[in-house]
Amino acid sequence: MNALIERIARSLVDDPTQVAVTSSEDGDTTSLELRVAQDDLGKVIGRRGRTAAAMRTLLSATASKNDKRAVLEIVE
Repeated sequence: MNALIERIARSLVDDPTQVAVTSSEDGDTTSLELRVAQDDLGKVIGRRGRTAAAMRTLLSATASKNDKRAVLEIVE
């Protein structure tokens, strides 16, 4: 799941070296934190949050295949 979010984020931003994904697990829930450069934050969130919502949907679909739950947080 980390690789999925990282790959999507790297393809969206201008500075892919600043993309970092960290994860932590609590039972059957995986929490992922996505960090990007301040200038690229808007590109990852998208207009009205549509890009972020799409990333969360893909993440949830991937997690549900493994009978897990995943949460994505985009950190400044």
